Amino acid sequence: MILLKKPIKLLLILLITILIMSGCESQKEDSIVVSFENPETGQLFEIVNVYKLYKDFFDESSKENQPKDINELYKTKIIDRVYDQCFAEGKYLYMVNDLLNHAPTNESELSKLIENIDIDSVNKFIKDSLIKSSNLLPSKGETTVCVFPTLEEGNSMVTVGAGKIIALYQEGYTEDIIKTTIAHEYHHSVWTEKFLQRQNGVTLLDNLIFEGKAVMFENLVYPGKSIISILPYYSSSQWEKFKPLLHKQDLELSVEILNGGGELPLNYGYQVGYKMVKSYLDLHPDLTPAEWIGIDAEEIYDEIEFPPSF
Repeated sequence: MILLKKPIKLLLILLITILIMSGCESQKEDSIVVSFENPETGQLFEIVNVYKLYKDFFDESSKENQPKDINELYKTKIIDRVYDQCFAEGKYLYMVNDLLNHAPTNESELSKLIENIDIDSVNKFIKDSLIKSSNLLPSKGETTVCVFPTLEEGNSMVTVGAGKIIALYQEGYTEDIIKTTIAHEYHHSVWTEKFLQRQNGVTLLDNLIFEGKAVMFENLVYPGKSIISILPYYSSSQWEKFKPLLHKQDLELSVEILNGGGELPLNYGYQVGYKMVKSYLDLHPDLTPAEWIGIDAEEIYDEIEFPPSF
């Protein structure tokens, strides 16, 4: 064995370290894609920073000879370039119909929003959440998070299919919002991968439990950080009004109850679903997320007392 002189030895160690790190995370210069893996399991992930494509779109759309159909230009310059990674084979594309087909109109405000995105921090928060979430609930497939900018308030993220999460970056995004919502949507992504095919009709109860599981999961990944406040009390009058509708298949009804508002508390359905799932897990405290993610909504509801008596 030949001993290396110390400076050369240190240089080799440094080069080897860089090579190892580059194998865990890769990003080409000026690329919109960051690829990495879970260091413990090797599960693969991608972050696609779609907002980086908007400047080119705005520059082209502002030219005097811009095409009459601005939506077509938007599709060519942005959507088509990321469709395979962000949307292909998505089972819930109806949830992002506007994003797919309608170009943004407020260039000035949207450009300002994009300029203020701290790309390193956002990527770091997303990566942290995906790795922690996958440690609790592994997936066999690759998970891609596509970051779009938006000026519209509302859902900050949506899962459009197995392994495909759309993050709608908006003003006011915080570390906690990014991390907990990624965990929430990751749960939806894994459920879609493993259990969507066995789902026939989707009832209000199915949607309550579906979202309740995701809220439970984000609280397991980041305890006390969820942006969905869970009220400690139950309104018997509210519950009695919607209880007869639990087995109704009506998407608009489900959305109305999940989001709440008006006579209902904000995020009413998410709260109810979480409480149902918590009641079930209180009876089965040893179950892991990988074990309870696929339990049928009817099985959960039939076993618990809801609302609980005081």
